[in-house]
Amino acid sequence: MVTQFIAPEGIDNDRVLAVMRAVPRHEFVRPSLRELAYLDQALDIGHKQTISPPYIVAYMTQTLDPQPEDKVLEIGTGSGYQAAILSGLVKDIYTIEIVEPLGRQAASKLKRLGYDNVHTKIGDGYLGWPEHTPFDKIVVTCSPESVPQPLIDQLAEGGRMIIPLGERYQQVFHLFEKQEGKLVATRLQPTLFVPMTGQSEDLRQVKPDPLSPEIINAGFEAADLKTGRFDHWHYQRRSAIMTEDAPEGNQYICFDNDEPGRTAHVLQAFAIDGSRIDTITVSAQYRSANVREGRTPSERPALIIHFYDTKRLPIGNATLGPWRNDVSVWTTASDRIAVPTRAREAIVQLGLNGATGTLCVDDIHLTPHQR
Repeated sequence: MVTQFIAPEGIDNDRVLAVMRAVPRHEFVRPSLRELAYLDQALDIGHKQTISPPYIVAYMTQTLDPQPEDKVLEIGTGSGYQAAILSGLVKDIYTIEIVEPLGRQAASKLKRLGYDNVHTKIGDGYLGWPEHTPFDKIVVTCSPESVPQPLIDQLAEGGRMIIPLGERYQQVFHLFEKQEGKLVATRLQPTLFVPMTGQSEDLRQVKPDPLSPEIINAGFEAADLKTGRFDHWHYQRRSAIMTEDAPEGNQYICFDNDEPGRTAHVLQAFAIDGSRIDTITVSAQYRSANVREGRTPSERPALIIHFYDTKRLPIGNATLGPWRNDVSVWTTASDRIAVPTRAREAIVQLGLNGATGTLCVDDIHLTPHQR
């Protein structure tokens, strides 16, 4: 897991890599999903919650810069995996979970596995844990719209906080450092987490419209040229910003991969109400070179839409593509896709998806059609 998914993606802190190798992730996933435990993907843990992909856990941990004497606050215990990772890196972790069954399961598991410096609590993470302030580090594993004031107050001077901020399906990691009583922010990469529930969700100003699903930055014009990352798309792997010969606007995205099975894609989520939206028309312009399927027929270049129900469980997917043949000129692909009646969320997965070769894409359009 570490060799394939974590170290090659820029995680180079030796202490973080060591603990990622040591903690048994399979202990923190459902028995029925244990065969997937060491793949780099989020997995359902029940109650509309997930365990984050290993890379994301490693990325957040490295960004936090944990030190042996640190006292850390975690908001969103979930499965307990992030707390277990931190356990071997810091002095004490105080972790809060608002979903009582999850919190109790995680507490029992952490105790059974011997993570004795992890202290658990059932409660609303928005409020933090004032009895144990100040905290040297705070890690938030759910997404509020803005930083809760109690967490600002509970962060020690010189402390660091990593938190995914933004709208329900449009979030960006932020690193905050407390200097002279004020937070200094560094904007990091786009991401996607479950929302912070409780008081934070009650205060949310911008809420998704499931009757108007859309793909944001579908023309790939918004991007950071320094980092090579596109705005609004998360989990970007082996993608690049291209500017020469764009079919629409000034920029487009290209994926390049020479190792079968290796991830080369971007993701974006949106709300969709399948009880009201019958179909969606999806189109994109693409061109490709030297494309070959990956290790299995499912590893092929395409735009895939994964649908999820109210519990965030997968209920099917649909594909624009696959684009198996080499196409040297920009070509438009289009299809009308049926939306499952139970769908309430969707994730777009665009890229080579384990295939090899080069795939370039631009000018994606998504049009919903009501029932």
